[in-house]
Amino acid sequence: MRILPLFLLAVASLPSVAQMNMDQPAQPSNSAAPERLGTVSFPVSCAPGVQAPLNRGVALLHDFWYEEAQRQFDEIAKANPHCPMAHWGAAMSYFHQIWNRPNEKAQANGWAEMRKAKPTAATTARERAYIAALSDFYHPGKQKFPERVTAYSDAMGKLYAQYPDDVDAGAFYALSLLAAAPPGDTSLAAEHKAMTVLTPLFAKYPDHPGLVHYIIHSCDNPAMASEGLAASDHYGEIAASGAHAYHMPGHIYARLGMWPEDIEANLGSVAASKAAQAKYGSGIMDEPHAYDFLMYAYLQSGQDDRAKWVLDQTAQLLKEIESMPPMPGHRMDAMVPYYRSEYATIYALEMRDWKSAAVLEPPPGSPPEVATLAVWARTIAHGHLRQPEEARADLARYTALEDELRKGKNAYMTDDTGAKIDRSELQGWVAFAEGKEDDALKNMRDGADLQDKVGQGEVDIPAREMLADMLLEFHRPQQALAEYEVALKLSPNRFNGLYHAGLAAEEAGDNQKAQKYYAALLKVTGNGAQSTRPEFAHIKSVVSSAQLSAK
Repeated sequence: MRILPLFLLAVASLPSVAQMNMDQPAQPSNSAAPERLGTVSFPVSCAPGVQAPLNRGVALLHDFWYEEAQRQFDEIAKANPHCPMAHWGAAMSYFHQIWNRPNEKAQANGWAEMRKAKPTAATTARERAYIAALSDFYHPGKQKFPERVTAYSDAMGKLYAQYPDDVDAGAFYALSLLAAAPPGDTSLAAEHKAMTVLTPLFAKYPDHPGLVHYIIHSCDNPAMASEGLAASDHYGEIAASGAHAYHMPGHIYARLGMWPEDIEANLGSVAASKAAQAKYGSGIMDEPHAYDFLMYAYLQSGQDDRAKWVLDQTAQLLKEIESMPPMPGHRMDAMVPYYRSEYATIYALEMRDWKSAAVLEPPPGSPPEVATLAVWARTIAHGHLRQPEEARADLARYTALEDELRKGKNAYMTDDTGAKIDRSELQGWVAFAEGKEDDALKNMRDGADLQDKVGQGEVDIPAREMLADMLLEFHRPQQALAEYEVALKLSPNRFNGLYHAGLAAEEAGDNQKAQKYYAALLKVTGNGAQSTRPEFAHIKSVVSSAQLSAK
């Protein structure tokens, strides 16, 4: 619940790449260079001059650059009022399938476009199938979103079966499978089914933006992350003009603990966002999400000054976004407070600054699903500080926010797997603060076991790492080490995971393993050259002692 979907996505000056990243990642093309969105060929029966701009519009849909897609399709429709696929495309720009559920305004806008998408004598049977599938989704009625998106997915499956050479049909069908997965599903059945569609198509059409994009989303979990690496390595190359496209490889790089690659992808995304905002006036909405991943990667790789720079930099960015007029289909009311809370929360928790985390408050105007984030962080902090009264108050506050959410239009978020994991974590930390060892470990283990099936949130603290932290605090280092090792397999190269695995190994008397984890952390952080964290003094003293003993 607190880790909101991807839709929660004054342009300030960005430090040079050399200042921000020693590896100096390649930057996206400048505004004068040809636009790169991936290769799409989506034949339509409209006037010949429509084909190129419509291909661009479909590529923009696949790249989730929805504002620009809407503008592109609106321009086509204005110039060609009898082109039904232009209205289909405009309606698709309101359908942010795995980001969010269309609100009433987006639903109405989508239906208005579909009413204009009237087939002509020239409209092909394939085009009619696309129009029918989306018309059924938007048609007014009593059906709730789950019914609508499942029916849409079924229709797209039939369309793809009828037109197996239509690569876009395959891509949109795979995306619909992900969108139709139930909120609490942990089976990864939708992800595996999507990959059976996407994998052979990717081999044949490697430059298609929808295929690489949806492979990454399908594989955004520990069990499948490595399957998404080839697509991740390619997406930024073929669609460098799309800010969200440039960012997307970061999902897989973060899953695999590839922090330099993650940083490169998100620096590129920030630069692409700025270029898109300057050229089209649409791009700024993608910046916060890229900065989110960027700060997290800096924290894991020990680049503390750069992580703090992101924290400071984004304050001005969010002020600028807050001052903008509302955009159709974008929940800006949630976006700004979410990121204000997210940046501060993750920074404090990753730096293990429990006192700062304990006083975090939801930004003014936060809807309940956003306000839970700060309360979640406070509970963790009060747990670590062993302040049971405060932790219980946090849990009561969190429960009240859940109750408020259940009464609103986003009640479905309370059924999400993430919401169940959050509650187990909070109950665990309350019990920890109370000194109830068995209850603390049971609740945290329940959350960890559930999270292991789907992976931690996009920018998150693994529940199994928290379980290991508890065990270490309870002076059970051997058991703690076992849990850290599992956590590091699922969430590799995390700073705190590596460091505390080393501590647990030391306390368990396993100096060889302690050396292994400390050496790994030094490698990930460049020997801690950009950090003043006290952990490095301990690591270097242990490593030096071991080297002296070896001599």
